[in-house]
Amino acid sequence: MTQQQSPERHGSPPAATASTEAVERNGIDPVPDSERHGTPRSLFWPWAASGLSLLGIAYGSYLMGLGLSPWQAILTGALGYVLSFLLVGLVAVAGARTGAPTMAIGRASFGAQGNKLPTFFSYVCNVGWETVLVALSSLGGAAILARIAPGTFARPGGQTPTTAAQALCFAVTAVSVVVGWVNCGADYSRYLPRTSSGRAITGWTTLGGVLPPLVLLVFGVLLNAGDPKLAAAAATDPVGALAAELPTWFLVPYLLTAIGGFASGAIMDVYSSGMSMLALGTPVSRPLAVLADGVLMAVGGWYVLFVSPGFFATFQAFLSVIGVAMAAWTAVFLVEQWRRRHTGFTLTSVRTLGLPAVVALTVATAVGLGLITSGDPHLAGAVGFLLTDRAAHGTPGAMNLGVLVALAVAGALYACTASLADRRTPGGAR
Repeated sequence: MTQQQSPERHGSPPAATASTEAVERNGIDPVPDSERHGTPRSLFWPWAASGLSLLGIAYGSYLMGLGLSPWQAILTGALGYVLSFLLVGLVAVAGARTGAPTMAIGRASFGAQGNKLPTFFSYVCNVGWETVLVALSSLGGAAILARIAPGTFARPGGQTPTTAAQALCFAVTAVSVVVGWVNCGADYSRYLPRTSSGRAITGWTTLGGVLPPLVLLVFGVLLNAGDPKLAAAAATDPVGALAAELPTWFLVPYLLTAIGGFASGAIMDVYSSGMSMLALGTPVSRPLAVLADGVLMAVGGWYVLFVSPGFFATFQAFLSVIGVAMAAWTAVFLVEQWRRRHTGFTLTSVRTLGLPAVVALTVATAVGLGLITSGDPHLAGAVGFLLTDRAAHGTPGAMNLGVLVALAVAGALYACTASLADRRTPGGAR
């Protein structure tokens, strides 16, 4: 590993002696070996916390709505979770090997300037998820206040108690999430020793990411089988639908647990989005990056709760579009990781533009967007252009195959062209 770049330049303070009581403030520079500790098993807990969300119940109901039997829905959900988090685990290996966050490592293939494109996608993805999770947390808090103090937040002019409660709970939740960003990170593997087992990192990341949401998905499947009407309501409002029938004595602990699950995922996204902002080259410190993230989250949450006419259609559209771009990026990243498995990544001397990586990302993203559909009318015309009308309104359109296609196309294209960039660099240096 080469020497670190100036820490002040990348939002980090000068190196200091590691302390378990100190606030972690490393930026995008590699974490020093002296500050790296723990075992891959520790990755289970932050990833498990990120999956403790009632959205898992909604996913179970959604799968049953596709006409699958309970066992088919459970197996389909399990396969999807395992494949998704297996990719996350494989990417996490590079964090331990370099000590750097994921989007900074991406410079090895995309180049210092070319890496800004996927880093921007990453930032949008993280902020979008933060907005969704905080908004859902706000709905949970609103449900508590509406039950235990239904008239407290009434206002003249027709404003409903629920709306006022949502505003209050959103403000409190957003502040709590921003303050708690330092407690965990989406790129936590960078703090493990360099010699940590890659298989163990992948395995514990995958297990932590899969187990909690899979349990919730099974609950959603069983709920659908026992009460289809309640399950249908949970598919669109997983917080309110499940809380409506609960007695008040159980409602409060139930919703507080739900809020904690949403917040834990948002906290991890806040950390990762801060890393992405620094990787973009934004000249801000870590605290300012988190503050900016919190402001965007608050504005986005306000829009979701009080302005957006069709939250779930917009949410699904966001997931599909950003999923295509990030799937293409993942393929390029993993191919590069395989190419450098013996030599490792050099993070301080990278080319300005990694053209093969940028082309692979762009082409694969375009192809992927052409194979997905959107329920958001504002976005529907910009996607699905490679599907026939019949396919767009049938099973192919509902499956969003563009994500998998983008993954395959980007991986194959970059694997075939990556060596071209090496030839243009004297001695193949990266």
